[in-house]
Amino acid sequence: MTPEEIHAGLARARLLALDVDGVLTDGRVVYAGEREIQSFHVHDGQGLVWLKRVAGIELAIITGRGCEATRKRAAELGVQELHMLAPDKENVLAEIQDRLGVDVDVTVAVGDDLPDLAMARRAGVFACPGNARPEVRDAAHLVTESAGGEGCVRELAEAILRAKGLWEEVVSSATAGAR
Repeated sequence: MTPEEIHAGLARARLLALDVDGVLTDGRVVYAGEREIQSFHVHDGQGLVWLKRVAGIELAIITGRGCEATRKRAAELGVQELHMLAPDKENVLAEIQDRLGVDVDVTVAVGDDLPDLAMARRAGVFACPGNARPEVRDAAHLVTESAGGEGCVRELAEAILRAKGLWEEVVSSATAGAR
């Protein structure tokens, strides 16, 4: 895809589908006894809130794993489509698209590892963090400068909001509230 085609795809976005481990987190799995602990970047969360509130974009989390921390973070962010322990990410994304009436060409998907390539087949724009596996970077239309769990989703969210002509509205709203 050319940069212009990527920009146009981001401008059309109506659904953002995200992996968790390696995208919303840095990919580490930490256990405290039987409990799993995950670390999410606050900038990514803010970007997702803006996408939902300002741009009306539907958010979906599709992960092959899952834990209570993922469930809690999804709830905090208002993610309605949470699909954990998803063995086939392509079919899960297809079901979400069918249920929401969202076409492939208005879907943006983000993944970092080989299982996420399945989502690429159901996305008009496929993005990945800068530290994604080489095969995923090769397949991605857009590679963020930021790594997974370190602001890559925020970077993508800003690109979408800019492509939709909404970034200045976000900035104006934020600066008005700061006065």
